[in-house]
Amino acid sequence: MSSLEAIFLGLVQGLTEFLPVSSSGHLTIFKEFLGIEQSNLSFEVAVHAATVLSTIVVFRHEIIKLFTGFFSKGMNYEKRYVFMILVSMIPVFIVGMFFKESIEAVFGSGLMVVGIMLFVTAVLLSLSEVLTKRQMARGNDGSPLNFKNTFLMGCAQAIAVLPGLSRSGSTISTGLILGAKKSDVAQFSFLMVLIPILGEAFLELVGGNFTSAESSIATLPLLLGFISAFLSGLFACKVMINLVKRAKLWGFAVYCCIAGAVCIIYSICA
Repeated sequence: MSSLEAIFLGLVQGLTEFLPVSSSGHLTIFKEFLGIEQSNLSFEVAVHAATVLSTIVVFRHEIIKLFTGFFSKGMNYEKRYVFMILVSMIPVFIVGMFFKESIEAVFGSGLMVVGIMLFVTAVLLSLSEVLTKRQMARGNDGSPLNFKNTFLMGCAQAIAVLPGLSRSGSTISTGLILGAKKSDVAQFSFLMVLIPILGEAFLELVGGNFTSAESSIATLPLLLGFISAFLSGLFACKVMINLVKRAKLWGFAVYCCIAGAVCIIYSICA
């Protein structure tokens, strides 16, 4: 892998991990269109770690507060929040451990599937936008997160294993559709994904059957990919927080429709 390819793929990973346009779907698209092969496991682990680090940096104060509050005496908001994150992880744990390979085998990861799932992402984003606007028009800024909301957001995250179905788009849209506060949904959506991303990278690293040739990559491209994913993830995470607070997701819905149409047309004509 060249340094330029590493920077480009890191940029794509960092942006699309947080923007509601599907990171897996876009990596599939670029692999198909540009012929860039992204099968290097050490690189994938590095860019995933970079996006996790960018989330930690953005929410460092909240994470420190949750950590210190969780280990204090008695039940408090921080403990409840951590328990909600754990509840949200139940669906993705079940799907990831027992059904991910079956789902991938049935649906595959071709451009047709990516295109269809991008349309589904667009529908979710549009629906959440409409419902949020109606809620705001009634003078209601949403209700606090509860265990039911976070569990359903976890279900949305688990379903987003399908390529083209955005993980952040699915979880954020689900939270907004359920009537939760926009600011709460944005923060929770990004914090709930930290452990699953690290877990997925760990399972790939431990369970992957790869040769040293497949796993080896020069230090410079690996470092550049990490930095590119970290910086772009940092930017995308902050942008999404502000956009969700202002309920401005129409642009991403339109983009997903266009990208989905291109994928389907290309798949048919290829």
